[in-house]
Amino acid sequence: MKIYIAAPYTNGDVAQNVRKVMEVANKLMDMGHIPFIPHLTHFQHLYFPRPYEDWIKLDNAFLPFCEAVLRLEGGSKGADAEVKLAKNLGIKIYYNISEINGNK
Repeated sequence: MKIYIAAPYTNGDVAQNVRKVMEVANKLMDMGHIPFIPHLTHFQHLYFPRPYEDWIKLDNAFLPFCEAVLRLEGGSKGADAEVKLAKNLGIKIYYNISEINGNK
C-alpha cells in the first residue's frame, strides 16, 4: 500500500522530526508498504531553499496518489491540513502504525 506520512516538521527539532519519519518509513517498508516521505524535501531545501508554500504544493500534489495517510503524533498545522485533504479525497487515515499491519 502506498502510504503518505503526515507528521510535524517545523514544530520542534527539524532534524529529529525528519529522522523519526524516516524510521517510520523504514518500518513501513519492512512491512511491505511503499511510504511517501514528504520530510525528505528537507534535504532538497538545504541546497535549494524555496518558500514553505512551494513544499506544501509539492506534497499536496503527491498525496492523492497514496492509498492511505499515516498521521504521526505531534502538533502540526501542515500535517493536520494533509489529513483534511486526505479525508476530502476519501483516503484512509491511520493514527498508529500498528493499525496498518496486514493491510497491504
